[in-house]
Amino acid sequence: MMADNIEHVITYYVMFQKFHSPALGAFAVVSHWVPYLFLGGFAGRLADRFDIRRLIQIGMLLFIGVSIAWGIMFLTDSAAVWKAMVLLAVHGVAGVIWAPASQVLIHRIVTLEQLPSAVRLTATGRYLAFVAGPAVGAGLLLALGSIYGIFANALIYLPMFFWLIKAPYGSREPDALQSTERVNGLADLWSTMKVMAKNPVLASMTVLIGAASFFVGNAYQAQMPGFALDLGHGRADLSYSVLLAADAAGGLAGGVILESRGLLPPKPRTALMLAMLWCCALFGFARSNTYAVAITLLFAAGFFELGFNSMAQSLVQLNAPGEIRGRIFGVFSMSALGLRTFSGLSVGLLGSLIGIHNSLSYSALALFVLYVVMFAMRYVRRRQ
Repeated sequence: MMADNIEHVITYYVMFQKFHSPALGAFAVVSHWVPYLFLGGFAGRLADRFDIRRLIQIGMLLFIGVSIAWGIMFLTDSAAVWKAMVLLAVHGVAGVIWAPASQVLIHRIVTLEQLPSAVRLTATGRYLAFVAGPAVGAGLLLALGSIYGIFANALIYLPMFFWLIKAPYGSREPDALQSTERVNGLADLWSTMKVMAKNPVLASMTVLIGAASFFVGNAYQAQMPGFALDLGHGRADLSYSVLLAADAAGGLAGGVILESRGLLPPKPRTALMLAMLWCCALFGFARSNTYAVAITLLFAAGFFELGFNSMAQSLVQLNAPGEIRGRIFGVFSMSALGLRTFSGLSVGLLGSLIGIHNSLSYSALALFVLYVVMFAMRYVRRRQ
């Protein structure tokens, strides 16, 4: 995941310097997440049927190939918008292949009692990668330049790739082997969604995460060079990398604090409240014009995002039927990651028309209003 984020740092910076196109930044978000929208359920089915280690390795090979292709394009000075679009699309496909498999892997390693802690620790590890990625990416830009920096990035995947060859917990679990249901294509997806709709926890957490992804997602990260430029820190230096890493640093701090003290056990109401606070932090960041304030609010946003995201994942893990666990994660990834496709339009493409500060603040405000309605409806149902 660190290598994944290093690639984002280097390629987003080069694309911004060469094209200065918020629309291309929007496409970076759309192409990264649209494969989850259309292939998430299928990838979840694969995780139920095949060795999850091999699925993760396939995704890693695609990541490696994309980094090398970026390097060749930079080396030959042949960057073009259409080439960038192709590589961004392949990168998105690589991610969807390993996402459900990685969630299934967590469930096979730990007991049910350990599962919420394991999910939060895994999410914390991802945020550590988000912190290290911008820092290492900026270091590679300064030390090696964009060409050799992106080539070096491809090597980072190799240790994990080789470890997965004989890593434990890869074969299918007994619940999956006992399943006699044979449903394919859209019917398979629809049957899984019906199972989730009948479970209030699965349904509410899927809607909670899906709404966050639809309105905001992580689209503002692709526009970070623009935010940094407006704040007077748009060059590839330490101040730029700190701004990139602030959100991830908040998530890392949130994971360490919440996990070390055993705070905030997974509950739907708590997840909703944390999501509302996340909206407030992002709205403040979008309207701020001071570097220190922007960093502080990004840090807070990362803290709250870690909280509600890991909590929603834990609740889904705990309530997913074992025989279709991979498919449940596939549908959840469609909501959690696939719907981020539309955040690229609301934050990125709309930002090219009304400005990225306005587009992010309006999106965060709309999401906050939706969460208030969800919170009120939950209160009314409890009173009845």
